[in-house]
Amino acid sequence: MGIFLRTLIGLAIASAGTFMVLKTRVILGFFGPVAWADAKLGGGGSNLFYKLIGIVIALIGFLVATNLWEAFLQATLGSIFGFGQT
Repeated sequence: MGIFLRTLIGLAIASAGTFMVLKTRVILGFFGPVAWADAKLGGGGSNLFYKLIGIVIALIGFLVATNLWEAFLQATLGSIFGFGQT
């Protein structure tokens, strides 16, 4: 994948995550409340859950845009799943 396409895809993913964080009420209205989040995270748990998911999606988008996705996987999950071993 070319650098231009990878950057565009990464920024699109990051902007989708940012939209989830900024417009949580819209996402909550579209998908509905999450019963588990409300029970475990207290009042407003669904809002917090969607914001955390948005932050993770934005982080993934920036990792894709900067081509650090493989390095991130090697640093975090490499020893568990054997990423980067020959």
